[in-house]
Amino acid sequence: MVTKLDGLARSLPDARDISAELAAAGVRLALGSSVHDPADPVGRLLFNVLAMVAGFESDLIRARTREGMAVAKEKGRLRGRSPKLSPAQENHLVELHAAGSHSIAELAELFTIGRATVYRALERATTSRRLPRRP
Repeated sequence: MVTKLDGLARSLPDARDISAELAAAGVRLALGSSVHDPADPVGRLLFNVLAMVAGFESDLIRARTREGMAVAKEKGRLRGRSPKLSPAQENHLVELHAAGSHSIAELAELFTIGRATVYRALERATTSRRLPRRP
């Protein structure tokens, strides 16, 4: 059961394809007390109009979101996700790795972060020339 048409399809052509599949399967569109057959011209028109309105609504939401993000960025309020490690923690992680006393997995567990975060911290340290590359 689909309660909102914008959740049924990603685009108008996609909605038309779904409508064709539903018509081939003998499925009918029920809106309130009226039932519409997607194989019938009026039912097809109604389905297409509803799909267009749902697509328009989705486009409006996307445009408003982009506009709001641009305003927030302009005001300096759009910063993104905060880092998992503070600069001091990242420096400590780099020092421990450079000393060779801990593996990547151990560093990840020690700082309660993922291994990918450890690798990114080490890469940042390497590119900023804080740490020589290991062979």
